[in-house]
Amino acid sequence: MLRTANPAFKHGPFGPAQTWDDLDRQGRADIPGVDTSEAATPRRARAESAAGAMTIGGTVSKTLFLLTCCVATAVFAWSQLVPYDAQSGQYLAQFKASPAPFLFGGLIGGLVFGLWTAFKPNHAPVTATLYSLSEGLFLGAISAMYAVMYAKGEDGAQTANGGMVIQAMLGTFGVLGVMGVLYGLRIVKPTKKFQAGVLAATGAVCLVYMVSIIANLFGGHIPYIHDSGPIGIGFSILVIGIAALNFVLDFGYIEQGVANRAPKRAEWYGGFALMTTLVWLYLEMLRLLAKLQSRD
Repeated sequence: MLRTANPAFKHGPFGPAQTWDDLDRQGRADIPGVDTSEAATPRRARAESAAGAMTIGGTVSKTLFLLTCCVATAVFAWSQLVPYDAQSGQYLAQFKASPAPFLFGGLIGGLVFGLWTAFKPNHAPVTATLYSLSEGLFLGAISAMYAVMYAKGEDGAQTANGGMVIQAMLGTFGVLGVMGVLYGLRIVKPTKKFQAGVLAATGAVCLVYMVSIIANLFGGHIPYIHDSGPIGIGFSILVIGIAALNFVLDFGYIEQGVANRAPKRAEWYGGFALMTTLVWLYLEMLRLLAKLQSRD
């Protein structure tokens, strides 16, 4: 059975087996949302019967709720950072407050609640919501920074480049929609070879970013990939493609959970997994657009 590159699914929320009895025989006690002890078997059966099992529709509704939470706090962060000029109907290319509290507060909160959800999936209804709220603050702050950095207009009359943020959002949801259609039509399938390729590519991207961060701490940098030249733009497109392919693995794992009649609360975990990929993809879209703006 496949593994996914998404860190939310690192611990195998639905397991490699086809039934919960198979999982019990394998001694898998850490299935998200499931108590796999012998004494819990009748209790689990009653609970699943009463509360129902995981569904695609339920996972979609949980994902939409988490996405709404993320967008709400992102809009709030933006409104607190970028001043709006009612006379011109434009956002000004300046800050009315420091973005640091929103940026680092959201980043740290997202990391803490993301890891909490990944290692304690039973808590996903709460922690996934807190993760989405935190990530919204972070995304709102970093979107404001990009919009101000790549302002439009002449000096002295510059306005924030909100269009770049909207383009990044449209690009993110566009990729999600395309990958959903391709997966639904089975044009792309999460086979073992496909999974291995995506895992390797995602790991390589993480390694490159880690080396880049460490190099920056010591005053160095990796040449070309962060520049606005052809290599830098090509690198961003490549990373966006890898992020998009992670959706295929996420869809496959959610579908597997539905087939295995995972508990209803596992829908929150599936929604959280999709949110992590959406956040990553949005950030990569912003980076690509920033490089393209730098060429103008």
